[in-house]
Amino acid sequence: MRAGVVGAIVAVMVLAGVGDAAEITAVVKDQHGEPVADAVVVAVARSGPPPRVARPVRDTVDQIDKEFVPYVKAVVVGASVFFPNKDNIRHHVYSFSPAKTFELPLYSGTPANPVVFDRPGIVPIGCNIHDWMLAYIYVADSPYVASRRARAASRSTRFRLGPMPFGSGTRGWRAPRKRPSAPSRSRPRRRSPGS
Repeated sequence: MRAGVVGAIVAVMVLAGVGDAAEITAVVKDQHGEPVADAVVVAVARSGPPPRVARPVRDTVDQIDKEFVPYVKAVVVGASVFFPNKDNIRHHVYSFSPAKTFELPLYSGTPANPVVFDRPGIVPIGCNIHDWMLAYIYVADSPYVASRRARAASRSTRFRLGPMPFGSGTRGWRAPRKRPSAPSRSRPRRRSPGS
């Protein structure tokens, strides 16, 4: 499970605000000007320590129809993420990422405790039972982070990050292309000899 850097154009517009803050709106497009799906944009300080996160948030990555939803989730360091299983079968969610290693052995429903993402990095997650199930959690060291789902990217490629201090830059990341969904249960038709 290898992730790459956005091979896309990130155009940044800064809307000046009052005082020492501005709102940043980023637009992510590929080299052909098309919207980029499953992308993350993070605004970072160009110098000095990263901005402090006011309070870690609770978030969710669902399991629906044997897929993780959303495919890409951006969170800040310290975020607690629940992994509810809304399927009628059990899943075994895991990651062996250097940013976060965890396992949620076979379960249905919602585990009692969330997974806390305490280090920045990209965390690929999978299901040990259903190999095609794959998603990514981007853990940012900046509170100014946003992700865009594939479906939403077709309508809008704008990411709003702000208000934030001046002297900030942006970085982006794009998840690898999504693998096909669950294997089909249909079987090929048998051909009779000579057909």
